[in-house]
Amino acid sequence: MSDLSQNEWASQLESDSKSIILDVRTDAEVEEGMIPEAIHLDIHQGQAFISALEKLDKTNHYYVYCRSGARSGQACSIMQQLGFTASYNLLGGFNDWNGATIIPE
Repeated sequence: MSDLSQNEWASQLESDSKSIILDVRTDAEVEEGMIPEAIHLDIHQGQAFISALEKLDKTNHYYVYCRSGARSGQACSIMQQLGFTASYNLLGGFNDWNGATIIPE
């Protein structure tokens, strides 16, 4: 797991062919907008969150964000414990994100 600044996260994500974006915020937070192509898995769902993680390919590289960077850091730690090879926490989270966003349908 690595904590990356906004610029590091965006630049590394762009050049990573095995990248997957994970949004670990609540449904209400996601309704306000999200980073395009992100997979939404709410960390507050407990065992359902763990079960959803277990279905993902652990060899991909996961770029994880939440609102401020705290929950995504926790998610990266959980992923490391589950055997994921690479996870990157977005420092400052969605609050500081200045890249593209979408409103989910």
